[in-house]
Amino acid sequence: MESNEQIVRQCRLAFDFVQKLYMEVSYFIKEVEGLLLEEDFVIGRPSGYQISSRGSSGLEPVHVNMWLLKKLAVFFAPSDKIRLDKGQTRLSIEKPAKALYLRVILHDEKAAQPMIHAGVLYDIQKDPSSKWPTKFEQAMQHIEYHDEKMFRGNLESLDYKGSRISFKGHLISMPLFEVNNSDTILIRIVKPCIELYARYQGD
Repeated sequence: MESNEQIVRQCRLAFDFVQKLYMEVSYFIKEVEGLLLEEDFVIGRPSGYQISSRGSSGLEPVHVNMWLLKKLAVFFAPSDKIRLDKGQTRLSIEKPAKALYLRVILHDEKAAQPMIHAGVLYDIQKDPSSKWPTKFEQAMQHIEYHDEKMFRGNLESLDYKGSRISFKGHLISMPLFEVNNSDTILIRIVKPCIELYARYQGD
């Protein structure tokens, strides 16, 4: 039986590891951001400089499972297509829009290892009869809560139509831990994403 001292040590190591993982993911996102900025793409800011994710602080078991951050996403758009105001951006989806989308899966029962999904979402538009969302930043949170419906099937040929928003997309996937330096990020993520953005219509 483990002693209290061993349990305390394991608890500290576990939290230190998770915190380090989050920090490395933040460095990764900022590296992608920097490389895309050279191509005149800027990161979306839904409520400031942050990721979009799904979490919970509820005590019911189904909510406790979401205490830890397991999936997160950011998006990018050309600087002339997105407006910055008071620390937040606005990419309108009143008319069909297009964005580069980067999603990090740290843990998923259906995935053998942490994964990255990156590419383009296009023909993004709100339902004409719905007052919300009016910008893609609002839709990002909606996507996190309905990700299993939106990203099931072939990620290279997404076609989602919901009650509030619809979009099409083409995402490429790769193991997170295979993308571990700037050159790999440039070759396997940034360049392919820019090519996908140019290939598909939607703005």
